[in-house]
Amino acid sequence: MKMLLSILRGRAPSAAVAAALARRRLSLPTNRAPTGRRSVQVAIPVIAICAVAFFTAPAVAQARDVIHKGDVVVVPLRGEVAPSLLAFLRRAVKAAESNEASAIIFEMNTYGGRLDAAADIVNALNQTSIPTYTFINTNAGSAGAIIAIATQHIFMAPVSAIGAAAPILPTGEDLPTTAREKTISYWSALIRSSAIKNGHNPDIAEAFINKDKEVKIGDRVVHPKGAVLTLNAQEATERINNKPLLAEGVVDSIVDLPKKAGLKGNVVAIEPTGFEQIAFWITALAPLLLLGGILGAYLEFKIPGATLPGIISAICFALFFFGHYVAGLAGWEVVALFVLGIVLVLIEILFFAHSTIVFGVVGVFLILASLLWTMIDRYPGQNFFPTGKMLAVPLLNLFIAIISSLIVIALLARYLPRTSIYRRFALMDSNPPGPSLAGSPRQFATALSLTPGMQGTAVTVLRPSGKARFADHVVDVVTEGEFITPQTAVTVIQSDGMRVVVKRAAQG
Repeated sequence: MKMLLSILRGRAPSAAVAAALARRRLSLPTNRAPTGRRSVQVAIPVIAICAVAFFTAPAVAQARDVIHKGDVVVVPLRGEVAPSLLAFLRRAVKAAESNEASAIIFEMNTYGGRLDAAADIVNALNQTSIPTYTFINTNAGSAGAIIAIATQHIFMAPVSAIGAAAPILPTGEDLPTTAREKTISYWSALIRSSAIKNGHNPDIAEAFINKDKEVKIGDRVVHPKGAVLTLNAQEATERINNKPLLAEGVVDSIVDLPKKAGLKGNVVAIEPTGFEQIAFWITALAPLLLLGGILGAYLEFKIPGATLPGIISAICFALFFFGHYVAGLAGWEVVALFVLGIVLVLIEILFFAHSTIVFGVVGVFLILASLLWTMIDRYPGQNFFPTGKMLAVPLLNLFIAIISSLIVIALLARYLPRTSIYRRFALMDSNPPGPSLAGSPRQFATALSLTPGMQGTAVTVLRPSGKARFADHVVDVVTEGEFITPQTAVTVIQSDGMRVVVKRAAQG
């Protein structure tokens, strides 16, 4: 924690911390606009980008979803069943209903996913007034089978399967006995009612989730107890008593289904939007977004006059939070927690750097907590405090991002000052225009040999960084945390390349 605050403040860390980070780091120049002005300069483009994204997203979605009355809408249902997929399916159903489509076909290829997301999708499907079809191309496993039962008509590809919907833990292990009994009891009732509503055999539906369910039609035992039911295309379409066991037919592709089902009207496909695609990938990209956000913030503090790193940092964090929000993993309260942490860190740097680290420590803690909490995949009804399994992936992502950031920061601190890009921005003793500093020499701090004990005068306020005059040279300096007013005598206590550390000179 102290190491992070030292990096952000520009304060000289302890010897142990300095050894851990390597002995060289970038100096903290002060040739920059005031903090408030720079914050506004960075915030305005970021807010504009986010506003354009938020307000144009619905328009882009509507432009892509060109549906006319009587059209047959095809909605892909691929990959893991998750809240992000729920958001897409809700949008697709709403678009189809508002434009009076004649039917919705869900092209399914999923091995399953979250049961709570599947329950919300089932609820949305059971409320639609448009005929619903599922084309299983190739898999309808686990939660996918539950969703397929919630549609009124089921068709299957020649090589396909549906079933095996028994609930398990995210790790793949079986539920504990008591939890398993409660879960199966609830979901058996839910899937039976969904099957009855949509004209399917409720015993078949329950056998997908309950291995103790026997399926018997007339005198024939279709499925014995002892295993959850899984049907291939030929088994699901078998006709018993002149009625298909589950699926109405086998079709080769989604193109053939409207003909087989007797649907008329143009076929229109709806695909996920860009933001929904972000939600699909955001959890995998979380460490990279965190890395970009941390590095951008670091470079924004270290390079004067360059607002691009700050903008990149803000965009990375905005995408991180927005993507997890769209995916249903976090609400806007974690964003508020993150902003509060940033505010406390800025208060520490601007006002209390010379006296206390309480604000900074609390701020860093809130920032890390908000980033971690955003990635936690909490199920409804679970305890507020996450379990170890729930924390495993978020902690790994955060650990990867922080360790990678420290490694890259150490490399930048060592090699970036030697590059022409850095020297283009970091004219160490170039002064802002003004009568009091007019005519001051403009050289790098390294042009003057400064040794410990050498005395000078503060030209600007040192909070903790600023400018001081030594002989005829004005150079960038930094204190160990104390604030020093202009025209105060200062003494050099450390000089390491372009970094000069000073303190208030002893009186008398």
